[in-house]
Amino acid sequence: MTRFGYTLMTEQSGPKELVGYAVDAERAGFDFEVSSDHYSPWLTEQGHAPYAWTVLGAVAQATERVELATYVTCPTMRYHPAVIAQKAATMQLLSDGRFILGLGSGENLNEHVVGEGWPSVAPRQDMLEEAVTIIRELHTGELVTWEGEYFRVDSARIWDAPDGGVPIGIAVSGEKSIERFAPLGDHLISTEPSADLIAGWTKARSGGAPSRSIGQIPISWAPDKQDAIARAHDQFRWFAGGWAVNSDLPTPAGFEGASQFVRPEDVAQQIACGPDLDELAESARPFLDAGYTDLAIVQIGDELQQQFLDEVAEPLLEKLRAL
Repeated sequence: MTRFGYTLMTEQSGPKELVGYAVDAERAGFDFEVSSDHYSPWLTEQGHAPYAWTVLGAVAQATERVELATYVTCPTMRYHPAVIAQKAATMQLLSDGRFILGLGSGENLNEHVVGEGWPSVAPRQDMLEEAVTIIRELHTGELVTWEGEYFRVDSARIWDAPDGGVPIGIAVSGEKSIERFAPLGDHLISTEPSADLIAGWTKARSGGAPSRSIGQIPISWAPDKQDAIARAHDQFRWFAGGWAVNSDLPTPAGFEGASQFVRPEDVAQQIACGPDLDELAESARPFLDAGYTDLAIVQIGDELQQQFLDEVAEPLLEKLRAL
């Protein structure tokens, strides 16, 4: 049976609110919770970008049952992989083994802030591969020195290393990235409902331990359908750009310009909006049909988030599980 998760959307809520939502999402019955890791929101209208790792540490102490994950962290520019390895190990201990480290090659929006420029796709993938290898080495708890093409590690050791390390999920988008990263990762991460991705990942792992496929889908619940569409357009019109655009734009102002001609009806065609829980649940079907084992839900906007968790989450989960 598919597991359903709740997304701690750091771009649209403050840190204290996110911790409260995490507790309420666990109470509502979500199986896991994922957190974005952003330095900037996609759009100015979203208005937030707290430090995801501090939020996750607080959530680990405030919750008891739900699994936790980054969705996703880039371990190559804003963070050195040795630092990610330490943070992930600490999270695994704080959460009593409930943490999955979700990794990806990043977006210019978040990584340009350290002033090192933004590489093209090929070196970003090279950097990610090297970073994952370093993190794996450090999670053994052994002393590591590394001299690679992109990173150096000098006599580093994770002193508080969990037994067995930390499960790693890697965001992939196509055949080449699957062939490259499936042998390195434990779980697949993708926002594309593609059975081919899962089949390719499984084949490339060739006899490895069972792997989870973790997807994500936005919805915009509101008592009024037009209000739900308006909120989705206000907060999520950047979503229409697709990965080729979203990975390269450097600022919320850039996303504002790129999405200025996206209409509310365009957003409503991509994102299920309104009060109809059957319609909202049905929007998840492509992921279920593709064979995803895990699907995280994003409820768009902060304004109705508490009402969503108090009144809507439980009956929506019932409908999702009934699919």
